[in-house]
Amino acid sequence: MAKFYFLILFVSMPILFSCSSNNSTIGTFPKVSVQLHSVRDDVSNNFENTLKTLASMGFEGVEFAGRYGPYTDDAKGLKSFLNTIGLEVSGAHLSMRQLKGTESKKHLTFLKELGAKLIIIPFDKRANNPSEIDELIADFIQLNTKVNEMGMLLGYHNHSQEFDTYLNSTFWDYIAENTPQNFVLQLDAGWVNFANKDPITYVKRYSNRTLSTHIKVRTYKGKPGSVANNAKVIIGQDDYAWDELIQANIQYGGTQWLVVEQEEYPKPLTPIEAVDASLNGLNNILTNVQKSKK
Repeated sequence: MAKFYFLILFVSMPILFSCSSNNSTIGTFPKVSVQLHSVRDDVSNNFENTLKTLASMGFEGVEFAGRYGPYTDDAKGLKSFLNTIGLEVSGAHLSMRQLKGTESKKHLTFLKELGAKLIIIPFDKRANNPSEIDELIADFIQLNTKVNEMGMLLGYHNHSQEFDTYLNSTFWDYIAENTPQNFVLQLDAGWVNFANKDPITYVKRYSNRTLSTHIKVRTYKGKPGSVANNAKVIIGQDDYAWDELIQANIQYGGTQWLVVEQEEYPKPLTPIEAVDASLNGLNNILTNVQKSKK
């Protein structure tokens, strides 16, 4: 019973920390990365060649999601390989199980040695459950301290369900308002749009906390896969005003990385071809954003 009352009292009073702990700068133009889950089969089948291909496309960084190829136990070797091909680590997704399990220290030490600065929890089923959301937030706060002590930042990545209505707002707002200021809100614009919300609203609302933004289109719920060739799932070929979001990222978000994530592949494109097409579309948008600032 004491634990229950502690949680209710705690979450009713949001804790605020200095924005400076994010090490981010409002107004800085973000770099471009790719979430490796987008090309998970390629990464599994030929890790090094896939990353070399992504680097040759023009990506500046990669966001890991549990696949490290031949470097699973060799963070220094992987870091050296990335340096050789000109890629940075924009972040890494770690599950709650990995962060709380017996090998938590091993996972975090690996990513610290690799040079990761942002550790993102990609999903938790409690995030839109009214009876479990406070428990999740307590976990976030505890793990945030743990990750910060290792010199990295912790955050959470949304899907569409976090934008369901909760307490006259959304679950996403509730998470944001009841976690420390240095807890990163990795905004997945594709899922926010799918939920019929505006990503720009949340970048502005939680200033300097959107250090990483996933740039993608989602048209259905479910596992990633091929879609019709006329589906507008390539960045720049869809109807969303990406330039306005990126301007908000720069002006309000403290955004360091724009992370291309491709989960729908228009036929006949392969996943890596779809990623390349979205990068080209994003680069055109970024060029226009840069011109507008001159």
